[in-house]
Amino acid sequence: MNKFFRHILVFVSGVLIIFSCSRKKDRFINRNWHALNTKYNVLFNGGVAYETALNDIESKYDDNFWEILPIEQINVKDFSIEDDEQNSDLQRAEEKAIKAVQTHGMSVKGKEKNPQIDEAYILLGKARYYSGRFIPAIEAFNYVLFKYPGSSNINTAKVWKAKTNLRLENEAIALENLNLLLQKKDLNNDDRLEALTTLAQLYINHSEIDLAITSIEKAVDITKNKEQKGRLLYIQGQLYNLKNIPEMANNSFQKVIDLKRSISRKYRINAFLEQIKNFNYDSGDLVVLHEFLEFLENDRENRPFLAMIYHVIANHYIKISKDSIAINYYNKSLSSNSKDQYLSAVNYHTLADYYYDNSNYILAGAYYDSTLTKYNTKNKSYRLVKKRFENLKDVIFYETIAKENDSILRLTRMSENQLEDFFQPYVENLIAEQKKYNSSKKKSNYRKINLVDDNKEVNKGGFYFYQTTTVAYGKNAFINFWGKRPLADNWRWSSKSENKASAIKLQKNDSVLGDKGITSQYFIEKLPKAQEEIDSIKNKRDVAYYRLGLIYRNKFKDYLRAIEKLQFLLNQQPQERLILPAKYNLYKAYTSFNKSALADKIRIDITENYPDSRYAKILLNPQEILQADSQSPMERYRVLYEDFQAAKYQKVINDCELEILAFEGEDIVPKFELLKTISNARLYGLEAYKEGLNYLSLNYPNSTEGKRAQNIIENIIPGLENESFTRSSQDTSFKAIFSFSALDKDRINQFKLALEDIIDKEIVFELTASEDIYDINTTFVVVHGLKSISGALGFVELLEIDDQEILSRSYFAISSTNYKTLQIHKNLDSYLKNFNYKN
Repeated sequence: MNKFFRHILVFVSGVLIIFSCSRKKDRFINRNWHALNTKYNVLFNGGVAYETALNDIESKYDDNFWEILPIEQINVKDFSIEDDEQNSDLQRAEEKAIKAVQTHGMSVKGKEKNPQIDEAYILLGKARYYSGRFIPAIEAFNYVLFKYPGSSNINTAKVWKAKTNLRLENEAIALENLNLLLQKKDLNNDDRLEALTTLAQLYINHSEIDLAITSIEKAVDITKNKEQKGRLLYIQGQLYNLKNIPEMANNSFQKVIDLKRSISRKYRINAFLEQIKNFNYDSGDLVVLHEFLEFLENDRENRPFLAMIYHVIANHYIKISKDSIAINYYNKSLSSNSKDQYLSAVNYHTLADYYYDNSNYILAGAYYDSTLTKYNTKNKSYRLVKKRFENLKDVIFYETIAKENDSILRLTRMSENQLEDFFQPYVENLIAEQKKYNSSKKKSNYRKINLVDDNKEVNKGGFYFYQTTTVAYGKNAFINFWGKRPLADNWRWSSKSENKASAIKLQKNDSVLGDKGITSQYFIEKLPKAQEEIDSIKNKRDVAYYRLGLIYRNKFKDYLRAIEKLQFLLNQQPQERLILPAKYNLYKAYTSFNKSALADKIRIDITENYPDSRYAKILLNPQEILQADSQSPMERYRVLYEDFQAAKYQKVINDCELEILAFEGEDIVPKFELLKTISNARLYGLEAYKEGLNYLSLNYPNSTEGKRAQNIIENIIPGLENESFTRSSQDTSFKAIFSFSALDKDRINQFKLALEDIIDKEIVFELTASEDIYDINTTFVVVHGLKSISGALGFVELLEIDDQEILSRSYFAISSTNYKTLQIHKNLDSYLKNFNYKN
């Protein structure tokens, strides 16, 4: 009997299920069956996936405590309609919401009979919102508003639509809708909380700080979520700090701290640090503060936050003028391997500014260099640091030149025994290092050898070529200062030379580290012996001191250091051309430093001993400089410009260097710099051109030439970057090129005259010839006006030339387009290798 009833029950249940599955019948059983399945099956699983996704998004969000925290922890770059790379849990939540609508929706006569479908659309909208797809999210919330006006979720849909409009930057609409919502008395706490926090974010976006604080205060009173409360209170403290009300800010931060372990530790630690930043140094107890700083530093739970803790401690010690302790903590912060790139940038920047303000420009430059690697290139601070760093490059370069050459000159004055004693510690250290190397079998390329330190300590200081930072600074400036030099002995005196200082660089596999071991004699032999080479080293050192004196006086207004450099130079019996400019600039430095007695002494020296000099005329009659005589800056510039037009590029470069020295700090200098830059471009190509333009734009940004340089960098240089040659069939202009050594001036002139004589007799082809500088070593004699590559290759036969000098010389053909590329990039080898147009 029981078995019979069970069969009947199963049969009836099956019939009921079959009939209740219909979504087109508006019956009680149909509505409730689909509602239950929607709520406890599909939407339940979708809700679980949504909560999982939300927790994952918040846990992965990387807060930037340097700025006002956003109310919501959500990373959204740009809104989109579709996004295939969304969070898998959000995707699952969206799929469940759609399934609820598709499988359980009961649209009967245009009305939805399943009371859970509006919940499905709310879930759908939220999932799309957190995946950054705001337009589809708006569509979901609008569906609720338009299709279910009587829904209990109508306010939820309005709040989330306002949130989405805020993300879409429809802020006026969002503000109006949120204010209307908050006036409703029947608004539940969840919707009111969402509305208040959204409104707070809107006010923050528009810097309406008081209104934002009020909205946050109301939200804090409503929320039961401790984590959310802690975040809101922390943001409130930040806003009070923005208004410069530290007492109220500290009160908000204390509320964060009082939440203890019920919130993430990042909020508590940063709240502590913000309170420390707000410490009142006039009335606060420093002893208590130091004890608390020590506690924060030593608490093991704070290890993930040590980089920021060290930074705040360093700032504290700067404020109480304990600079050495502060520097130690900045460096500890840097060595903490923090992932916060901005924190590292601020540490480097602070240290750089400290050393800069204390006139330690070389060390400042090293820290500015590191700062640039951490700041975002679009950051305003990046641009300011880059400009200051560029200004320091000359200081760093000339300081290292002066230091290096001083060291070498000091060594050249030592006796053999003194040199033996000097080098012996280095020898012993090298031998010990070699033994250590052999035992550990570690690879090492170079051993650093310090020849600069006055105290002769192996590990102190550092020789220029082993300091990677200064090498980077000096590399480009070296080319301008010395020209391009190959790596070879006696580099100052021939095309195959090597700096004697850089020669003292040992590789681990160097033969001097062989079985016999290294001796002091090895280093002694590397020192310059010829007097002319020693004199050259001294002259370069003197120029470096002169440049430093001018840079410290004109760029940095560091008159004491300028006086030190210029006075040292004058005491070293420098070359004649530097004496008078050095005295004049020393006079100017003394005047600026309010040392009138010393300034008058130099003024009298110049006017009495150099009465016909330009400097004497300036001192006796400052208006004299404005007269356009043969000694005026403009007249000197005119003469150099004529040399430039005559293609005397190397002479122009050399003379511009002298004029820049002579007129340092005057308005004419950018003109000389630009003329030198263009001349460098004619000899050395595009890279030299870009370097010179960059120097001009950074160092003389307000001058006409500096602005012109910046315009060329931005608008012209990009079009010149392509160094590839073309094989265009549309070229109609070609050239035949004869190449000569630049030193064969007489031969070039005779060859050009002979070629012009032949061309002048030919009236059909309208050819011309010119003498073009290619680079410092090569000069071209060029035949212009040829119409094809074959014509360029066969022009000798075409003109029936019988001159043996012309016939015996090889030449190559090139289109006018490619010739321009060749002159810009100085890539002749590449052209000849890839284009076999040679006769």
